[in-house]
This record gives sequence, structure tokens and C-alpha cells, in this order.
Amino acid sequence: MKVSVDVDITPEELRKLFGLPDVEGFQRQLMEDLRERIASGAEGYDPVKLFQPYISGSLASWDLFQKFLLNAASAATTSADTAAKATKTTTRK
Repeated sequence: MKVSVDVDITPEELRKLFGLPDVEGFQRQLMEDLRERIASGAEGYDPVKLFQPYISGSLASWDLFQKFLLNAASAATTSADTAAKATKTTTRK
């Protein structure tokens, strides 16, 4: 049995349905801030300085995420090695 349901819903209604916040005002404010920064520093425009407040925290979180993945991979490798040694020991007896 195959059942199909088509729903005609706007993105705003979908956000409300899932309980997601409306970030339109935040995005608008962010874009206005970027426009002001670009306009005020057009001669000495430095994109790194422009986006530094927005990316500084995210770079630190990427570093933590990479460490998390490394630790998880190390733990998985250690567990697999331990399980393989236990299997070899059990089969030799």
C-alpha cells in the first residue's frame, strides 16, 4: 500500500509547525550591519576584519569538533583492536 500526502504550506508556516524561530529580523539586521561596514571601510576594505566577529567563535567550535572526531576514531580503533585480540585469544584456546 502506498499513501501520498501533498501539503501546500509556506516556509513561515512550516517553521511555526516545527517550532523553529523566525530569524528574518536577525538576518535583515546582519545584512544592514555588513552593508554599513562595507560602506564605511570601502577604501581599506579587508574582508577578514569584516567577518572576524562572526567567524571567530565558529572556528573555535570547528577545532573542538575535529578533536571530538579524532577522539571518537581513536576510541573506535582501540575498541576494535581489543575485540580482535579477544577473539584471537578465544579461538586459540
